[in-house]
Amino acid sequence: MDIDLILASAHHLVVFALVGLFAAEFAMLRPGLSGARIGQLAKLDAAYGGVATLVIVVGVLRVIFGAMGWEYYVGNYAFWAKMAAFLIMGLLTVPPTLAIRRWAKAGQDHAVPADEIAASRRFIHLQAGVLLLIPIFAAAMARGYGVS
Repeated sequence: MDIDLILASAHHLVVFALVGLFAAEFAMLRPGLSGARIGQLAKLDAAYGGVATLVIVVGVLRVIFGAMGWEYYVGNYAFWAKMAAFLIMGLLTVPPTLAIRRWAKAGQDHAVPADEIAASRRFIHLQAGVLLLIPIFAAAMARGYGVS
């Protein structure tokens, strides 16, 4: 059994799941958000956080047990740029997540004010921009760029 293949496949699958959840959240977070949709968005956001955690866990396993060896990653600036982009994405999720939780606690009758939606959407748009960098850094790493 090729552990590197299994870890690479698992990493790609959870990353694709993460992007899918991000796209769904991006689509749901629109003006007019209210009622049951807030609860759906809250569940989606929680799943997004859970899958992001899986991306990290599988990624760490891949660094430790993958074919390249951890030494390749530690000295690779493309890897660290990718990690920085993922961290920035994670930090950009905090304000929308806190807002979504606050809206969900407000109850089924709550209608989210348009300015709060706009503020959260700005963070989602920033995340989308940073997300574009991650596969670029990953492609650079896969081709040997970034090695000191």
